[in-house]
Amino acid sequence: QVQLVEFGGGLVQTGGSLRLSCAASGRTFSMYTIAWFRQAPGKEREFVAGIKYNDGTIDYQDSVKGRFTVTRDNALNTVFLQMNMLEPQDTAVYYCAARNGALLRQELGYVAWGQGTQVTVSS
Repeated sequence: QVQLVEFGGGLVQTGGSLRLSCAASGRTFSMYTIAWFRQAPGKEREFVAGIKYNDGTIDYQDSVKGRFTVTRDNALNTVFLQMNMLEPQDTAVYYCAARNGALLRQELGYVAWGQGTQVTVSS
């Protein structure tokens, strides 16, 4: 089964940028749909963005459209989340997750999760 590790979190000012990486182990990475979720203090975990394994379809939560970009490099077994124009409400722990199949937003069904990386946006 695939294992995931996130990198790239940190502290940034409003309007700044960060690039998160989700590195996967395993030779079947290309067969997994990968998504980013986040959980802010006191809130439930929510879908942020994801990319399907089969046709590369990408989906974003409305609040990050136009600011975040998700890409994957199967040769590197890595998915990236480029986050621009960050806002304080983007502050959260960000997780990447992997699943079989092509559903993106449903948290149920993801079989592997990273440990999370903290993103803090100061005002």
